[in-house]
Amino acid sequence: MPGARSRTAAFLGNSTGGGLRRSLSLRDLIVYGLLFIAPMAPVGIYGALDARSRGVVPLVYVVATLAMSFTAYSYARMIHTVPQAGSVYAYARAGLGHGAGFVAGWMMMLDYLLIPAVAYLFSGIAMAQLVPEVDQWIWTAIAVVITTALNLSGVRRAALVGFLVLAMEIVVLLVFVVAALVVLVRNGPERGWLSPLTGDQSFSLTALLSAVSVAVLSFLGFDAIANFSEEAVGGKERGPSIVARALVWCLIVTGVLFVVQTYLAALLSHESSRHLAADPAAQGAAFYTAVQSAVGGWLQTTVAVSKAIGAAFAALAGQAAASRLLFAMARDGRLPRLLSGTSPRTGVPWRALLLTAVLTLGAAVWAARAAAGLDRLVSIVDIGALFAFGMLHLSVMGYYGLRRGAPEHRMSVLRDWAVPLVGLAIIVAVIVTANREAHWVGLVWLVLGLLALLFLRRRDAAAADGPGPGADGQGPSRR
Repeated sequence: MPGARSRTAAFLGNSTGGGLRRSLSLRDLIVYGLLFIAPMAPVGIYGALDARSRGVVPLVYVVATLAMSFTAYSYARMIHTVPQAGSVYAYARAGLGHGAGFVAGWMMMLDYLLIPAVAYLFSGIAMAQLVPEVDQWIWTAIAVVITTALNLSGVRRAALVGFLVLAMEIVVLLVFVVAALVVLVRNGPERGWLSPLTGDQSFSLTALLSAVSVAVLSFLGFDAIANFSEEAVGGKERGPSIVARALVWCLIVTGVLFVVQTYLAALLSHESSRHLAADPAAQGAAFYTAVQSAVGGWLQTTVAVSKAIGAAFAALAGQAAASRLLFAMARDGRLPRLLSGTSPRTGVPWRALLLTAVLTLGAAVWAARAAAGLDRLVSIVDIGALFAFGMLHLSVMGYYGLRRGAPEHRMSVLRDWAVPLVGLAIIVAVIVTANREAHWVGLVWLVLGLLALLFLRRRDAAAADGPGPGADGQGPSRR
C-alpha cells in the first residue's frame, strides 16, 4: 500500500551507516528459512515430544503444520503491505498502533534472542555425543564465535555457506530415511505401525496440544524470513512476493520432512514414551539412541555430526533475524539508536548482531550447565513466539478488518476476520497448554515491556513539549 511504502522509505532514510542491501534471492531466502528451521530439527526435541504427547510425535507435527498454515497466511498478507524489517513489530505498528507494535517487538525479543541459544545448545548436545570428554558449553561457545564471524562478513557470504550446510543436512536425512526403511523391512518396527499416530499409551488431546506448544519451536525459522523483507531482490514491488513465497515453501517442505523422520524414529525406538517421561535426562538423546540401537553407530555418528553443524547454522540464521528486529526497533527510536548502525562495507547491522551474539551466548551456556536447562529455554522461547503470532493475527484484523492501515480496502469476512481468528484461536489454545513456568516468564517480560512503553511515551511527550524537532530531524510525531 502507498502509505506503508512511504513509511518504509522514511525509515530507511534514517539508518545510521547506510541501509540494508537488497541482495537475497528466492533461493537465498528459502535457504535461510530451511537452515533456521533445520531439516532435522525434531532430532533434538524428539524425546521431549514423545514423552509429552504419549508417543504421537508425527501427529504432533501434522497439527503443528496445520496450525502454522494460518500464521503463514497472515504473514504473507502483511509482508505485501508492510515490507519492512522487524516482521510482527512493523505489522502491529501498522495494524494496531505504535504502542501495540512496541509490545509485539518486545515479546518477539524473548523469542528471537533466545531461539539461537536453543540451536547453539542443540549443537553442543550433538557434539557431546561425539566427544563426551568436552563439556557441552564449550562446544556451544565455539559455535557462537564461528557463526557470528560469518554473519558479520555479510549476508550473501553467510547465505552461500548456509546453502552448503543445508545440502549436507538433506543428504544425511536421505541416508537416515533409506537406512531406517531397510531395517524396518528386515526386522519390523519396535512399536506398532500406527502407534506414531494413535500413541503407545492411551490417546490424550491435552497431551497432544501440550506437545504442539513445544513442536512449534521447530517451525520458527519460517517466520524469521519476514525480517529480510528489506533485503530481498526485486525492489519494493517484487521483493515482498519473493519473501512470501519463500515463507510458504519453507513451511510445506519442513512439515513433510518432520512427519516422515519422526514417524520412522518412533518405529525404531525401543524406549516407550512412558519410560522417557520418567527419565527426562534420556530425552535429549532419544533420537540418537533409537538410531544407534536399530541401525548402528555409524548412522548415529553421522546424524550427530550433521545435527551439530546444522544446529549451529540454524543459530546463524536466527542470529541474523534477531539482529534485524533490534535494528528495526532502534531505527524507530524504540531501542537505543546505536543499534541501528549498519556496516558501510557489508550492509550488516553489526552492533545489533554483536549484542545478539552476547545475549545468546549467555543464555546457551547457562542452559547447557543448568539442570533441565533445555526444557526451560525451549518453553520460554515458545511463549514469546506464540505471543508474536497472536499479535500478527490481530494485526491482520486491525489493518484490513478495521481498515486502520488500508481505509480504501474492501473488507472480506473470510480473509480479514475468519482466517486470522482461527489462527488466533489455535495460538491461544497452545499458549494455555504451555509450561506454567513459561507463563510466568512471559508475564514478567510483558510487564517489563509495558513499563518500558510507559517510559517511552513519557519521553516522547516531553520531547513534544520541547522547542523543536528531535535529533533526527523528524520530531516526536514520527514515533
